[in-house]
Amino acid sequence: MTAREAPPVTPDGRYIAVRGRLWRRADPGLDPQERERLVGELMRARRAVRDAKPQGGAALAQARAAVDAAKRGLGERGPPWWTDGAPDYTRHLARTTPYAAWFAAL
Repeated sequence: MTAREAPPVTPDGRYIAVRGRLWRRADPGLDPQERERLVGELMRARRAVRDAKPQGGAALAQARAAVDAAKRGLGERGPPWWTDGAPDYTRHLARTTPYAAWFAAL
């Protein structure tokens, strides 16, 4: 995968695979305007983390909390956005999950 290629998405659309790990995608049921707003917040928060790293302390903690809040709003963290009761495999190696065959075929 090059820097410009989109990462592969699991067949059910719940995860992307990055370096062999599964990461939860944003909730597809979000209103497009709300999603755009939250992505903007996430990007601002990530820049704030970058800028606060040299100083550390409260500014860094606040920036990381803003990243977490945006990711929770997007559905990438917190309770899974799907409602069928399937477990969340975020951060798991794809080869150790039910997505192993899909991942091996990539």
